[in-house]
Amino acid sequence: MRPRLPAAVRNAALWLRRFAGTTPGAIGVVVLVVVTLCLLAGFTSANTLSGKISRHETALDRTEPLAYAAQNLYVSLSAADAAAAEAFLSGGIEAPDVRVRYQTALADAAAALADATVGANDEQTRLIVARISAELPAYTGLVETARANNRQGFPVGSAYLREASALMQDSLLKNAEKLSTDRFAAVNAEQGRIGALPWGTLGLLLLVLIACGAGSYVLLERTNRRFNLGLAAAAGATVLAMIWVVVATSLAGSALDGGEAGAANRFETLAEARILAQQARTAETLQLITRGDIAEGEETFTQHTTALRDRLTAVTGADSEASQRFQSWNTGHRKQVEAYQAAKFTEAVDQAIGRGAETSATKFAGLDESLRKELTAVRGELRGGVDSAGDALSYSPSATLLLMLFAAAAVIIGLWPRVKEFL
Repeated sequence: MRPRLPAAVRNAALWLRRFAGTTPGAIGVVVLVVVTLCLLAGFTSANTLSGKISRHETALDRTEPLAYAAQNLYVSLSAADAAAAEAFLSGGIEAPDVRVRYQTALADAAAALADATVGANDEQTRLIVARISAELPAYTGLVETARANNRQGFPVGSAYLREASALMQDSLLKNAEKLSTDRFAAVNAEQGRIGALPWGTLGLLLLVLIACGAGSYVLLERTNRRFNLGLAAAAGATVLAMIWVVVATSLAGSALDGGEAGAANRFETLAEARILAQQARTAETLQLITRGDIAEGEETFTQHTTALRDRLTAVTGADSEASQRFQSWNTGHRKQVEAYQAAKFTEAVDQAIGRGAETSATKFAGLDESLRKELTAVRGELRGGVDSAGDALSYSPSATLLLMLFAAAAVIIGLWPRVKEFL
């Protein structure tokens, strides 16, 4: 048997039901529903738009810098591998600048690894970091063993260097690539959330408009008045809030420059291009270390340079400085291959690692510098777009909340005289 409610509660509920059936009661219900919806829509829109602004700050302070650090990690590891191969080709004691470049690349990789994992709390990132941290000392140990054997003229040194390069290419760089891909995906996701229309907020605002229309209908039926200034003002404020939300979010989305030609995608493509260039440079030098058939090394070099050319053409154009330096480096590589195939090994090595203006080493250094400049410029565009998106959204939370508070107040002020007529 159901427990019965206290008599006072039953009487109060009965009174409320009867009062709601009267004209002042119906108007009171309209006030309660519309004001509640106005407040709900106002606080929801303010919270949603504040969340977008917080995402903009997160993108600038954390997400984008982590993506940049991740690609720096990849580039630094590739540069270290290329420098190690170049140092080995020097024979005996390598040139000081080559040794410095190798050590600098390793130091940059260590710093980028620390930067790319700041605040990482997902298991996958922790696993990637653990693998790279464990394998990097193993790689440097193999390089140092190869270097020691090479200085003494022992042929086994080349085997150690090939093993080190295999560890770099098959594990270290693959893990770094995964980390970089995840970080760039986070940048794109963050931008997508900032520029997306808040459909939930717009739905609530639309519900306020419907409630204002329904309230006007109730007033027409109950009081025969076709127009109420309070409900009209509330509807107007709601429409203005909707327009503000749509315009501010659309401006933010436009500032972010999304899509395939957007700064984020160009940033990622240029990062990939710089990585491909370093990998091709490693293949270019490793093929001379084996002193055998270079067909496999040439195939690897061609794969990397073909992908590099495609990315440069897509982002910078065929006539850009980076594209022209790429072509110049390719020409230098062809001279290296021709010398090697003509059994002029010393000439091929000089072309690969020499310091002359026409050598592959010099031309590659120019290409890498151009890619770095392009990457820095596009990164500036990306950060500028995110910053502009934040500016477009800056006043939206407070503006929409104030508009909906005004709407709620307008409903109360507009309908209170109608209620008093029956009291």
